[in-house]
Amino acid sequence: MEEIDKERLPHHIAIIMDGNGRWAKKKSLNRISGHIKGVNAVREVVEACRELGIKVLTLYAFSIENWRRPADEVNALMGLLKEYLQKECAEMVRNNIRLNAIGRIEDLPRDVQTTLQETMEKTKRCDGMILNLALSYGGRSEILHAVQGILSDLQKGTIKWEEMTVQRFHEYLWTHGIPDPDLLIRTSGELRISNFLLWQIAYAELYVTDTLWPDFDREELLKAIVDYQSRERRFGLTSEQLNGREE
Repeated sequence: MEEIDKERLPHHIAIIMDGNGRWAKKKSLNRISGHIKGVNAVREVVEACRELGIKVLTLYAFSIENWRRPADEVNALMGLLKEYLQKECAEMVRNNIRLNAIGRIEDLPRDVQTTLQETMEKTKRCDGMILNLALSYGGRSEILHAVQGILSDLQKGTIKWEEMTVQRFHEYLWTHGIPDPDLLIRTSGELRISNFLLWQIAYAELYVTDTLWPDFDREELLKAIVDYQSRERRFGLTSEQLNGREE
């Protein structure tokens, strides 16, 4: 595999972690076993990103639509989330990782909310990397939430409509203060966005791998980054403009 160019790393990597259930089915295990193995992949990818110097890692941990799954699976996922936060909090502090969460956090069970808030509080002064968990998250809900906030502030007179810009709109998103993703990775080979960061991925590079999430490791992450670095990011410009050759 080609060497990583440390000068051209994505600042923000977002990952749609997909394939836990299929991984378990292939091994004749129950779906919960797949989710447990998926937590190990989370640990490895977080550590790899920290070592590489990635500034922000956003993981699509639980979507709004996931609440429709069987109750025993949802309960198991909430339990795994709480256990992960409790076990990893000290490690995050040691490794200078700040935990952040986006989504309808109020939907989570009360004990999970408490553990989440405690972990964010304990890591709030860490400034080496942001681990951003999308929990009870949906891109459409986020945009609607932003519009509702804007309309409320317009009615209060705290902002004027002519002041609304793309940058100002971003301040109303759950990801305010966090740069947009440079690289969006989806595991398990599915070719869809699944209502994830719809506003923020406007210019993200997309990378899809057939690897199921429990098998996604450091080497798989490096492959995605090497692929990202092979691309020319033009943001609507021409290659000549980017390279200063425009006549």
